[in-house]
Amino acid sequence: MKTWLVTGCSSGFGSVLASAVLARGDRLVATARRPETLDPLVRLHPDTVRAVALDVTVPGQAAAAVRVAQQAFGGLDVLVNNAGFGFVGAIEEGEPHEYRPMFEANVFGLVETTRAALPALRERRGRVVNISSVGGLVGRAGMGFYNATKFAVEGLSEALAQEVEPLGLRVIIVEPGPFRTDFLGRSIGEAARRIPAYDATAGAARAYREGNDGRQSGDPTKAIAVLLKAVDADDPPLHLPLGQTAYDAARAKLLALLASMDRWEADATATGFP
Repeated sequence: MKTWLVTGCSSGFGSVLASAVLARGDRLVATARRPETLDPLVRLHPDTVRAVALDVTVPGQAAAAVRVAQQAFGGLDVLVNNAGFGFVGAIEEGEPHEYRPMFEANVFGLVETTRAALPALRERRGRVVNISSVGGLVGRAGMGFYNATKFAVEGLSEALAQEVEPLGLRVIIVEPGPFRTDFLGRSIGEAARRIPAYDATAGAARAYREGNDGRQSGDPTKAIAVLLKAVDADDPPLHLPLGQTAYDAARAKLLALLASMDRWEADATATGFP
């Protein structure tokens, strides 16, 4: 029986994961900015779930959620940093007041939640699961600000993995492709300014959002089953792309990178002092 702390449980992957964790008999500190949205979960599992208010951008709230896990369930085994949202728009189109809140949630909120949880996780040799995206592996026109947040999560997570593995902790970076959650709906913002010069590039991301909300090919329940299997594994993966789209995009990126490196290797490596 594990004790989990999951951020962003009111919708999307967080909601599906919360239900799956409790269905298998584990204990959960379920968090949301509005914890009353989790009341149905509490009514179903009154002994094994605690609903806690957590806005990851508010100092002190993550530490309070960790204390609930310790006081109610004796410790913490798994942290899942799931809270966050997206933003669509060309780099020139986005304004600071539009994209900076996403960095506060997706990057700095994740950092502070992780820092708050690590002392408790060290005691139980636990797991840190960071929900990234295929957009953390591959940049796409119109998604640059979102890509930047998820690329940051990838780099932070890789460094964290090296720091904590000698202590018995493991880090898993989950990189989903398109799954049928509300990510393309209420969980993604859009630049108010639209510059016609970018209609053929960043505009395609806007069109994708408008035409595919609720039509994504991925089944969130199946994705969460894979996540649970990875958390339970003795040797979990550091990187966990989810869905065929994510695998195809990651492989294409790696092949293109290797091809570019091979073309430029002779010049790029002949740069040392004689």
